[in-house]
Amino acid sequence: MAITVHCDIVSAEDQIFSGLVELVVAAGKMGDLGIAPGHTPLLTELKPGPVRVIKQNGEEEVFFVSGGFMEVQPNLISVLADTAVRGEDLDVQAAEEARSQAQTGLENRADDFEYSVAATKLAEATGMLRTIGELRKKVGAGR
Repeated sequence: MAITVHCDIVSAEDQIFSGLVELVVAAGKMGDLGIAPGHTPLLTELKPGPVRVIKQNGEEEVFFVSGGFMEVQPNLISVLADTAVRGEDLDVQAAEEARSQAQTGLENRADDFEYSVAATKLAEATGMLRTIGELRKKVGAGR
């Protein structure tokens, strides 16, 4: 049995995941991070996108986070997200539509605030699509 660490993934609405993991991979503000048991403590901001979790039994699970923070302590990895969704609960069509609307919003912006809102929505929609891509790779590798 591999060495594990406890991981919690929570959003403002709910606790999405809690359990022992061998590895957590997330999109940090400065780049992708792979966190394994024994990792140096840290606190980092997360970008919208996938969070991959390799559980104690080797099974992989993929989540989408819209942003937030990840805190790594000696015995706990905490992903504190604004919004967190299990990858299989994401809707491809809704993500594509959100990306299209955000791109239209960027093109038709009236002021800096509207541009900022559209850019944030575009980052979230792109992150959802990256998460769906990770899920598809996982399913394709399992065949």
